[in-house]
Amino acid sequence: MTRFATACLLTLASLLAGATLGATLGASPAAAQADRCPKLVAKIPFIAPPGPRVVPAAFVAERQVGLTYIGHSTFLIETAGGVSVATDYNDYVRPAVVPRVATMNRAHSTHYSLNPDPGIEHVLKGWREDRDPVRYDLDVGDLWIGNLPTNIRDWEGGTIRNGNSIFIFRAADICIAHLGHLHHTLTQEDLGALGRIDVVLAPVDGSYTLDVDGMIEVLKALEAPLVIPMHYFNEGTLNQFLDRFASSQYLVERRESPELVISRETLPSKPTVIVLPGRLY
Repeated sequence: MTRFATACLLTLASLLAGATLGATLGASPAAAQADRCPKLVAKIPFIAPPGPRVVPAAFVAERQVGLTYIGHSTFLIETAGGVSVATDYNDYVRPAVVPRVATMNRAHSTHYSLNPDPGIEHVLKGWREDRDPVRYDLDVGDLWIGNLPTNIRDWEGGTIRNGNSIFIFRAADICIAHLGHLHHTLTQEDLGALGRIDVVLAPVDGSYTLDVDGMIEVLKALEAPLVIPMHYFNEGTLNQFLDRFASSQYLVERRESPELVISRETLPSKPTVIVLPGRLY
């Protein structure tokens, strides 16, 4: 049974790696995306629950979203309305439940599946084979899903245009951005298209995706009150990111449970990184 999850944001835009953003995705311009998630940071302090916490589905109230770190780049997002999403759905790291929505990215086989479970209602690939930008503006129950295409490197050092998508999920007035396999920093136009982001799921490996300095630049620009690291391969890699990021005025918390229940009222008033346990690869 699913327990929680989330959704957020926008109509989006095509992104050139290191260049400016092209047209926003979906029918409306960047301003419409900002309307979905206007710049706003909660002012109520975040209170960490004592010790491990497993929250039953019935506990996820109308204005809450559930987030569970499965591992690598896969999270299970669950809404109060019963919509579930698995991010970067693949054949190696999967949630125990069949999600209603699965998002994927192209960079490696640990970020997509050629054989997704047939029970998944919406399989959203973050790229197109012709390299044109894919565009999503999708309502599924109480969840809204959009995306911002970005470029990725190929194995020869070239560029695959629009090979990755930043997926945005909005539910319960919470906007969550999954950066996928992000390979470059974001322009001001990109940031304007994304609007307010409350929670960022960020790859922090420092090599296969962005280097540590680049990722920190992206996270500071997004100004989200909550950052959750993903896509790291050992504690040393994670700690390298945390040591650098904590020095930039971010609090760091480590949890024993992979699950969080998030609401607008409990977003941290001071930018915070929460490390959740999960399978690393």
